[in-house]
Amino acid sequence: MPHFTEKPDSTENHPTPRAVLFDLDGVLIDTEPQYDVFWQQIGERYRPDIPSFGQRVKGTTLPNILAGYFSHLPEAVRQKIAAANHAFDLQLEMIPSPGAMAFLHALKQTGIKMGLVTSSDDDKLAIVFRTLPIRNLFDTVVSADRITQGKPNPMCYLLAASDLDVTPPQCIVFEDSAAGLTAAKNADMRVIGLATTLPKETIYHYTSEVIADFSDIEAVITLAFGVKPATLSYL
Repeated sequence: MPHFTEKPDSTENHPTPRAVLFDLDGVLIDTEPQYDVFWQQIGERYRPDIPSFGQRVKGTTLPNILAGYFSHLPEAVRQKIAAANHAFDLQLEMIPSPGAMAFLHALKQTGIKMGLVTSSDDDKLAIVFRTLPIRNLFDTVVSADRITQGKPNPMCYLLAASDLDVTPPQCIVFEDSAAGLTAAKNADMRVIGLATTLPKETIYHYTSEVIADFSDIEAVITLAFGVKPATLSYL
């Protein structure tokens, strides 16, 4: 059963949720261990001065990674890193996180608005949607190609709220990385952390609402909305 931590006043500054927003990697799909290996190897080759490089860049868009950590390198080398990342995306194993697909379908049946907000670009998403038939579950998708400032900047989450015609405080966000958790908090959205990328003790610095995964659908819906699934309806 997932581990939950509920903050008694976690919703006191937020109205009834009208939309649920999901990060992708580390939340809906279990790809972070694969990215850990890739970016750690890149870091060891080009930024050996930064320990645990793979952890450092989690949840960050590729343009931000290139600008933030490799701006000192020649353009040809940055392009080489970008090409390697693209090739890596093409061979990723798209493994759904425990309970994630069932949870998405359960929420969809309630009629609540849903959005996908990811640091991945459209090319990566095309692969995801070919592998996992989930595109039709989302009322909006915000990818790295739609924004100019990536997480931890809140731009992506604010854009999703605008797409869905809801206010930021009406949104619940499921996130796993430090950059993503910070982005959601900076957007004034309620955030539930998944202890998939970071230990729950670290996530508590961002939110006191933490789950291990979506395997206990009833418990996750009760945590998020304060009611049992059978009584949740936005139709």
